[in-house]
Amino acid sequence: MSEHAEIILEGKSYKFPVVTGTENEKAIDIAALRSESGYITLDSGYKNTGATKSAITFLDGEQGILHYRGYPIEQLAEKSNFIEVAYLLIYGALPTKQELDDFSGKIKMHTLVNEDMRKILDGFPSAAHPMGILSAMISSLTAFYPESLNPNQTKEEMDLSIIRLMAKISTIAAWSYKNSVGHPVNYPKNKLDYCSNFLHMMFAFPTEDYEINPVVVDAINKLLILHADHEQNCSTSTVRLVGSANASLYSSVSAGISALWGPLHGGANQAVIEMLEAIKADGGDSKKYIAKAKDKDDPFRLMGFGHRVYKNFDPRARIIKKAADEVLTALGINDPILTIAMELEEAALNDPYFVERKLYPNVDFYSGIIYRALGIPTDMFTVMFALGRLPGWIAQWKEMREQKEPIGRPRQIYTGETERNYVDIENR
Repeated sequence: MSEHAEIILEGKSYKFPVVTGTENEKAIDIAALRSESGYITLDSGYKNTGATKSAITFLDGEQGILHYRGYPIEQLAEKSNFIEVAYLLIYGALPTKQELDDFSGKIKMHTLVNEDMRKILDGFPSAAHPMGILSAMISSLTAFYPESLNPNQTKEEMDLSIIRLMAKISTIAAWSYKNSVGHPVNYPKNKLDYCSNFLHMMFAFPTEDYEINPVVVDAINKLLILHADHEQNCSTSTVRLVGSANASLYSSVSAGISALWGPLHGGANQAVIEMLEAIKADGGDSKKYIAKAKDKDDPFRLMGFGHRVYKNFDPRARIIKKAADEVLTALGINDPILTIAMELEEAALNDPYFVERKLYPNVDFYSGIIYRALGIPTDMFTVMFALGRLPGWIAQWKEMREQKEPIGRPRQIYTGETERNYVDIENR
């Protein structure tokens, strides 16, 4: 007999099937709840609501597990690269060499953007936030490729939209940075791999050659892989919800970028650097702030330690810590902010207070350190997050379309006034 859940409402019993995922996650399917009983569920923030069935990413916060299409994140970060992981997420399997070469080659051929997009870029003030620029310019791709608006694209048409977005987002992201510092933009170079090309467009100057540091390229590759997908979070759910209205891939991802821009979602690594700068401004005494963090009556909280999903450890943090150490060694940077960071890390990894409470440095802590070491300004941190998250957004949008999911339409419990009569203005 199949497993079910029973709900008794007003003396009447209703039975709903239990759904089990491939990793033995269980859910109660309440799709028929309202039609059968007239009731709905209330779950603010959707913390207990499964909005979809997905075969893309598996996350177990209690056990510290993160898998993309069944592959452990540790193996992918060690053995793969960002473009291969992007293919895996989007198409469901690791590519053959021919498939990877074809995918990578097509992306290189589409990194150039229409010159009219430079006119859009020039319209933004230099003080414009790079995330605002990124969201607007990604959305504007629908104007340059109006065929992307067709909700009934063929597989070839959808693949071309995916290739264009994967290719052009790195150019647009780098240009948004150049706009913020008033520098001339750099055009992409097809001879470079994805991450090297991005670094070239970010940091090269027309007046001199830019040398690609392989340690930095490896760190960027790992950071992008680690951020590539993370199940049904705020921005991913936004992409799926917008896409469920048959909005284009570009419009849906633009909405996801805007969701990620919110400081509660994508701003964690920026908050780490802002905290370190505040400690430095107060004299740089890390021990003082470690003591403040331990004081339950002190409102100070360490940013970048612990995780709301991973209860024991963040599997991504172990990977990126090694990359952070390699970057700092290779670049030989003497930065008091990074010195404070290392002192906080030492305390968190060895102090019983932090160890017992599992307040370990997380991926936001180490990514903030790496970006700071590379000279990437804090306003660009969330852009880097978006660059990494793009394959996940695409995969989720594509899966939603292929599963022919209905348009998203949450319900509510109304708490406003009951019916009342209009009062003429002279009688109010």
